[in-house]
Amino acid sequence: MTRTLHLAEQLIARPSVTPEDAGCLDLLAERLAPLGFALERMDSGPDSFRVSNLWAKRPAAQAAQGQAAIKTIVFAGHTDVVPTGPQEQWSSAPFTPTHRNGRLYGRGASDMKTSIAAFVVAVEEFLAATPDPRIAIALLLTSDEEGPSVDGTKIVVEQLKARGEPLDWCIVGEPTSVRQTGDMVKNGRRGTLSGRLTVRGIQGHIAYPQLARNPIHQAVPALAELAATVWDQGNAYFPPTSWQMSNIHGGTGATNVIPGTVVIDFNFRFSTESTAASLKQRVHALLDRHGLEYDLVWTLGGEPFLTQPGELLDAVQAAIADETGLTTELSTTGGTSDGRFIAQICPQVIEVGPPNATIHKIDEHIVVADIEPLKNIYRRTLEQLNAKAAA
Repeated sequence: MTRTLHLAEQLIARPSVTPEDAGCLDLLAERLAPLGFALERMDSGPDSFRVSNLWAKRPAAQAAQGQAAIKTIVFAGHTDVVPTGPQEQWSSAPFTPTHRNGRLYGRGASDMKTSIAAFVVAVEEFLAATPDPRIAIALLLTSDEEGPSVDGTKIVVEQLKARGEPLDWCIVGEPTSVRQTGDMVKNGRRGTLSGRLTVRGIQGHIAYPQLARNPIHQAVPALAELAATVWDQGNAYFPPTSWQMSNIHGGTGATNVIPGTVVIDFNFRFSTESTAASLKQRVHALLDRHGLEYDLVWTLGGEPFLTQPGELLDAVQAAIADETGLTTELSTTGGTSDGRFIAQICPQVIEVGPPNATIHKIDEHIVVADIEPLKNIYRRTLEQLNAKAAA
């Protein structure tokens, strides 16, 4: 058994359903402390939803202090996992690491405890071969990514920003690959902007519509126009911005009552061609043009971010090619990640991880043959970046 696989199994065995950490960070801290990492817990949140956060940083070698600027690479990830779902539907206990047919089964196997194990072992191997690196190395780990994401990475980023701690490169270990580790890297993510629209009418008897005003009837033309609107064309890295309704709530439960309100939940996944402000302005203008009486509450879940080709992408793509022979595909598809917070203080943020076919599913698993290549990609990336810093 490799050290990466063993550590992954140790993490999977801890039932860290969000926001629980279940001792994962303590285990990882025990591995990082002997390597010279300064360990800082930044736990946050109320007692009823306490979030565990770890910021661990190892400075560059003393010989590098004469450099104009020491650069820092951050490995970011989350120890929390989503609930298991019905445990009787699992082929094996979700928090008992189990091997079948060359696969490692367990909640968090793909999302993303194996990536965290690969981070740590990659750093151990890199430092064993390069005890005096020219770059600083950090890990940012949280137990609040699968939940509200309020007291996790967001809090750590705010504290790092407040004290002016510079970050240069960040690799988030989200499961980004499709068929084989390394075949896809996320070099950005779309922004997410949600709205709850309440359209007001006048409640009344359905047989006397002239004495009422049906908010559902009033809202439908505006909703149809919102659904048909082209918000932008996207760009070379992002698909066009999309607008989708997720819920409509209207009615009193009776079939003979015109309701007084209808509530619509919707969401934008938006590219860098649009901004949250511009999307809000366009929606309000459209609703006003339709003459609706309404309230609209907005929630900005995250701004889009994009990492253009540069030092980090060059290093990761070279590492993937050297390790697997693959030419990796760049993508910005999928949901959000904690990269949206880190991008506020770090100019180059990408996501690199194992295949994502089974994440959040019953019988989540990872192919064991994908684990060592993932660790080696992380280690090779450190080697590439360090060599460039030393040049």
